[in-house]
Amino acid sequence: MKLTQLHELFLNHPKAFTDTRKIDGTGLFFALKGPSFNGNAFAEQALEKGAAYAIVDEAAYAKDDRFILVDDALETLQQLAVHHRKQCKARVIGLTGSNGKTTTKELIYAVLSATYRTIATQGNLNNHIGVPLTLLTIKKDTEFAIIEMGANHQGEIAFLSSLAQPDYGYITNFGKAHLEGFGGVEGIIKGKSELYNYLTTNDRHVFLNANDPIQLEKLATYIKKFGYSTSNHEYFKITLLGADPFVVLKAEDTVITTQLIGTYNFPNCCAAVLMGKYFSVPLTDIKKAIENYVPENNRSQLIKKGDYHITLDAYNANPTSMEAALQSFDTLDARTKVIFLGDMFELGEEAEKEHQRIADLAMNKQFTMVFLVGENFAKTKTEALQFKSFELLATHLKKHKIQDGHLLIKGSRGMAMERILEYL
Repeated sequence: MKLTQLHELFLNHPKAFTDTRKIDGTGLFFALKGPSFNGNAFAEQALEKGAAYAIVDEAAYAKDDRFILVDDALETLQQLAVHHRKQCKARVIGLTGSNGKTTTKELIYAVLSATYRTIATQGNLNNHIGVPLTLLTIKKDTEFAIIEMGANHQGEIAFLSSLAQPDYGYITNFGKAHLEGFGGVEGIIKGKSELYNYLTTNDRHVFLNANDPIQLEKLATYIKKFGYSTSNHEYFKITLLGADPFVVLKAEDTVITTQLIGTYNFPNCCAAVLMGKYFSVPLTDIKKAIENYVPENNRSQLIKKGDYHITLDAYNANPTSMEAALQSFDTLDARTKVIFLGDMFELGEEAEKEHQRIADLAMNKQFTMVFLVGENFAKTKTEALQFKSFELLATHLKKHKIQDGHLLIKGSRGMAMERILEYL
């Protein structure tokens, strides 16, 4: 079947599924394969659950004309998404970076949705499967599509850019995330800059944080750029007024009081203000959208539990975000401040050094108590309380009550540090 014919089928059944558990109506099911599953084996079930067609890549599963046999189901999904993107009038914003991608995406979505019909990546579906699925949610009347792009090795952002073909792009930052896959900090800068390479090569527009010297250097001679800064008068000025605990900022004469904790969320808010301003969203609507945004899913959440004031930022962690969280938490005006830090993953050869650096930083801040959890943190030389596993920490917490006060909980997703809430 030709791609144009497949696209016609999709327009008649405008949903794409790769998981039979998420089928909620007619659409196309793509039988993808993984290390421990073969989507072809679920194709018939997908049709029984309501899918109109199943795209399979093994002839044995193509039982009738409701099964569409292709060479590679994943490649077909990606090709269909690219074709669909080209047919749509929506302006596409590509978004990547080491930290803050999802929060920034959600803030931009909130701001642009105030004026335009906008779609955005759901959750963190930001890889070679998630990006095509997001592109296929663009409707005929969609005006903006915000596409989050994640990566853990070089070449990945370049590939995702070739799929999304963004008209605009923004890189949140270049932090120490996925050091193992990128091959160090320079590899991260090179890998994330693949978005810049796509945009500049194709004469597209770039948004930038002009407080970041790396971004300024990368885009020094590029003309189609629009940025924000706290001090550089060549760019749109946004001022940080405070973050104790919530970020408060000022754009022009408008003060925006967010529900986001930590100074590290200031750039995320700035990106949303910047894009709203660029696309002529009234500043009063920008203010309302950002002030109404409430973080969830363990991302910079402020939780009140009994006499505890908990900063829960346990969705993910890397050395850059960990340092930012500690620095911000240190500025809080609180008598008791207790820290729970879980291991940071995918650091490769830098793991020992980076965990030691974060342990030292935590101890140098004079926090009331510091708990370090995980095999990497257990190896550090420190006076903090160390636990090789979460289970060992849990045993300790059952026997020793934590002082009332302010708590910071942070760690990589695999550590599931939010479980601490059960023991308070």
